[in-house]
Amino acid sequence: MSIDTVGTSLRRQREKKHMGLAEVSRVTRIPVSTLQAIEQDHFDDLPGEVFVRGFLKSYARAVGLAADDVVARYVSSRRVATVAPLPIASPVHAAREGQGRRFGVAIALVLLLILFTLALSIVLKPRGRDMPPELSSTMAERVLRV
Repeated sequence: MSIDTVGTSLRRQREKKHMGLAEVSRVTRIPVSTLQAIEQDHFDDLPGEVFVRGFLKSYARAVGLAADDVVARYVSSRRVATVAPLPIASPVHAAREGQGRRFGVAIALVLLLILFTLALSIVLKPRGRDMPPELSSTMAERVLRV
């Protein structure tokens, strides 16, 4: 007894219903090339997982299969553990990376110092109406002399 893949079971059900790919495409509004990829189990050639699941649901409904069962079979068939190797950093590369981080932190600190100084100068800037009366009267005399 052979176990059918998701694509094979969809194709067999379509053939039992005497439907062509063009008819399924018309009913589901899924391009024929996408339906062919599904039947051949070339799911990696299709757009993201959300689209694949939607295509499978539409295809399953069009040929009279339970959509949730087809999607569940697809999900269980895709559960493959992939282990990505960790990049091995050489000591020279690690040292350079550490220097880059320190440089970035130094730049951030300098920018913060500049912004703090600018804010402080704006806040502490003397204004004409904030001048003590002694200074404001001498300023008025100077203006009148000229």
